[in-house]
Amino acid sequence: GRQPKRWGIIDSGAAIRKAKQLLETYDIHIDVSQPLSAFSVAVQQIAAIARGVDLSAKILILDEPTSSLDANEVKTLFTVIRSLKEKGIGILLITHFLDQVYEISNRITILRNGIKVAEHLTKELPRMQLVSEMLGKELIEELSPKKERKLIKENVFLKVQGLGKRSVMEPFDLEIRKGEIVGLAGLLGSGRTETAQLIFGITHRDTGQMSVNGSNVTFNSPRQAILHGFGLCPEDRKAEGIIGDLSIRENIILALQAKRGWLRFLSRKKQENLANEMIKALHIATPDSQKVVKELSGGNQQKVILARWLVSEPEFLILDEPTRGIDVGAHAEIIGIIKDLCDRGMPLLVISSELAEVVDYSDRVVVLRDRKKVTELLGDDISQNSIMKAIAES
Repeated sequence: GRQPKRWGIIDSGAAIRKAKQLLETYDIHIDVSQPLSAFSVAVQQIAAIARGVDLSAKILILDEPTSSLDANEVKTLFTVIRSLKEKGIGILLITHFLDQVYEISNRITILRNGIKVAEHLTKELPRMQLVSEMLGKELIEELSPKKERKLIKENVFLKVQGLGKRSVMEPFDLEIRKGEIVGLAGLLGSGRTETAQLIFGITHRDTGQMSVNGSNVTFNSPRQAILHGFGLCPEDRKAEGIIGDLSIRENIILALQAKRGWLRFLSRKKQENLANEMIKALHIATPDSQKVVKELSGGNQQKVILARWLVSEPEFLILDEPTRGIDVGAHAEIIGIIKDLCDRGMPLLVISSELAEVVDYSDRVVVLRDRKKVTELLGDDISQNSIMKAIAES
């Protein structure tokens, strides 16, 4: 009901003039008669802000407004935000990007698990303290003996050079050797899952290249990654991992059947044999392979997802939060499986928000911040403190 009207009818010409004038206030010069979807995400964000201001808003809530923007678009958006601050409009900015928090905010409120844990003036809050409060961990004096980490001398299985996608992940390099566990650490929103999806072909890269065992590869789909011996256990097992209404058997054979193609269909007897082998090997608590997966505990569901990849005889596994939301017993079993696969020579990329866990099993740790790779830690440099410091550094 805010559109300008003439004789009771919407005046399109006046509406276009008003919209154009409003956006030009924020240095946005576009054809406002075009669909908003035709323009960049940055322009869409600023248009939404302009609408709020035109409604005489006193407070604007911006929920992850920079999550899909590149560096130049972030600068444009921040210029607009600063101009609104000068006009006395309050801004509540919700974000995971630490550098942006320090660049634009006056005060920082920290939430963890849905609870407010602290509030500080930005200029008085050291980055290390911010990371510590976000993670719920204090810097600890690590007096326990250092884990003896093996020096991996095997051939490079996966080599990534300059892999990235605009507004998703900054280009990064990565090498993973046979028999090596590389841990991927960072805060929520740092780019951990995005890295896994780029490598596995879920997200299409626009820069960089990958090689497997020395040969260049391009994955335009997860199936191409599977055909090259890759497997991915996703972060959200219920939404992206298991198919809850199918049986254990049906879930376990999915990746192998995709690898074989539907013209080489696995017989029912073969499916049952494979499922029963995995149930026994991974200690999946079930009376038989016909039990519906959604009726299993979280830990047993995670084992079913692992079993799905193991029956396909993968050469490389990406495990995204493999121990999230499972009980202590299942947690220990999953960690044991990860270490056993590594001992058998399989290269693994393991993503976890549990720093103690990453430190425990990793031969090398890659630290991400604000969707960029910031450092790699090796040998005695791997500790919870060193990971937290790498996350906090500006």
